Amino acid sequence: MPAISFDNLRACLDLVETEPGRYDAANLDMDYRRVFGGQILAQTLLAATAAAGDGKEVKSLAQLFPREGQSDSSMRYAVTKHQEGRTYASSGVVATQVDETQSDESRREKTVSVATVSLHTPEDGSLRQDDAPDIGKPEAATAADLGMIPWETRAVDGVDLAARDVGPASYRFWMRTPSLPDSPPLHQALLAYATDLTIIGTALRPAEGLSQADSMVRFHSAVTSHSLWFHQALRVDEWLLVDQCSPVVAGSRAYGRGDVWSLDGRLVASFAQESMIRMLA
Repeated sequence: MPAISFDNLRACLDLVETEPGRYDAANLDMDYRRVFGGQILAQTLLAATAAAGDGKEVKSLAQLFPREGQSDSSMRYAVTKHQEGRTYASSGVVATQVDETQSDESRREKTVSVATVSLHTPEDGSLRQDDAPDIGKPEAATAADLGMIPWETRAVDGVDLAARDVGPASYRFWMRTPSLPDSPPLHQALLAYATDLTIIGTALRPAEGLSQADSMVRFHSAVTSHSLWFHQALRVDEWLLVDQCSPVVAGSRAYGRGDVWSLDGRLVASFAQESMIRMLA
């Protein structure tokens, strides 16, 4: 069953503005000391959108994770506007934490993530895209429990990223949340959250006798950078296909990328991720 509840995740996406461009946010309620990177991606996107205003939506995000977040300390987001025009804008978003459990000297604010965000007011224009993968409908895929994704997910061809069988470095799954209000930033944030979870497991599929289930037992892993691009309007409460691959693992780092398709064949988003994968002695 999922490691978190959908209601808890939704609550974490209700950011509190403490002053202009400054937001506080709660962490997911789970039995783990680290803050899930997908949570930070989603909260960063919402902070940037809230600070921009004027109907602008995130069109791309590039985020670095220089330090692990601690689940017992709330997140703080500071948005700096670099440029804001009539249709386009760009901002920087820095996520920090103060460790309340440490001494006064150690309780200084620490940077958890740094992001550059580009925003755009939706407008009409020409459209061209590749064809969507021909892999059937969600009903043909296998119901899957992805742990950190608390909504319906279905794995294409029944692939299980926890299995230690050797397979190609690719993974496809369908996803659909419960019904949501018509809020584009919320739909973008929940998609961003979901893209953070399965790239490492995808990268490990060709490794014999190893899977993402061995994290913290046979290897230590952490996402170091994540990028997202939003191409077209999307709804996460309608079926989306997440289609991803990992072309290289080298130097204790894994790289993966993916596309997100709507059920009617529109390419709505793309993403890329680099992570650390370090074998334990």
